[in-house]
Amino acid sequence: MLNIIGAIVSGLIVGILARFFYPGEVDLGFFATIALGIGGSLLAGLITSRGRSEFSRPGCLASILGGMALILIGRVLLT
Repeated sequence: MLNIIGAIVSGLIVGILARFFYPGEVDLGFFATIALGIGGSLLAGLITSRGRSEFSRPGCLASILGGMALILIGRVLLT
């Protein structure tokens, strides 16, 4: 249960940061921001983790970049 709450909180933080650093306006609600952050973390984890699961600063940066990539993919597919 604690892992789920941690994923939601970290997803919210990563999602907010991804929206902040993405150029232009990003219209997402609260739950979409959480999903964006969790998705960005999963995308970054698939690319960069190499079996490690501990906290790291580069992993946080990669999660934010993964969230920004998901915003870009969503905009390309929806327009």
